[in-house]
Amino acid sequence: MKKIILYTLLALSCFFSATAQVNNQNNKTMYRTALTKETYHQLFGGEALTGQDTDPELMNILQKFIFGDVFHTGVLNNKQRELITVVTLVAQQALPQLKAHTNAAMNVGVTPIELREAVYQCAPYIGYPRTLNAVGVINEVFKEKGIQLPQENQGTVNDEDRFAKGKAIQQSFYGDEIKQLMSTLPGKFKDYVPQFLTEADFGDYYTRGGLDVKNRELLMYCVLATLGAEFQLKAHAKGCLKTGITKEELVAAMVQCIGYIGFPNAINAINIIKNTEL
Repeated sequence: MKKIILYTLLALSCFFSATAQVNNQNNKTMYRTALTKETYHQLFGGEALTGQDTDPELMNILQKFIFGDVFHTGVLNNKQRELITVVTLVAQQALPQLKAHTNAAMNVGVTPIELREAVYQCAPYIGYPRTLNAVGVINEVFKEKGIQLPQENQGTVNDEDRFAKGKAIQQSFYGDEIKQLMSTLPGKFKDYVPQFLTEADFGDYYTRGGLDVKNRELLMYCVLATLGAEFQLKAHAKGCLKTGITKEELVAAMVQCIGYIGFPNAINAINIIKNTEL
């Protein structure tokens, strides 16, 4: 009799355990779906998971992963997430998606100046043609919203001091690394290349208003991850940490990028963060 009671209790225990697991899974699925719809509506004002697309299965997977999972993972706020998304799209020249996320960024509180500065900051990393394409897209959105162009100037340097001010920022995070690396170039190129980098990246952009150096560094780490520029990622991982960005924030930024740049580039960048020490 005792054995019968024991077996019965074990059977009931297994039943309730299995039922609880099914219920937990169902709750998780419902919660993920709700998060997807809520986040998508907050960003774009429309409805997610409608099943009305030409490829509803792909859109279901995409939207649940990006807006149901990734957007709710890590320490970043939605403004940071959208700025990260914007610069990865700029780097890839995914211009239709850039237009959508320019609107989304503004819907979560990113200002036109912040958007413009994030796009401008990409220029030394992706080149001017792609940057101009991206500027054209965000300006199109600004015009549709009645935002006056050109926007307020954010430059703080001139031809006489752009090198000195750029060097001050560069050296605080990177020292003379580039100058040393270029020291064996022929002729004057050993001076020209590091000088151009100091002036045309740190002098022309890192000194601008609208975004602080910490946010610029975080966004450019995302651009470099998008480009798969592992050599530069190693230097910029240290640069990010020196600005006060934590490893947790950096990894969260890379997770935010996964849906846009893919797992290989994101994991490579995460591995560099993991192995970086000041």
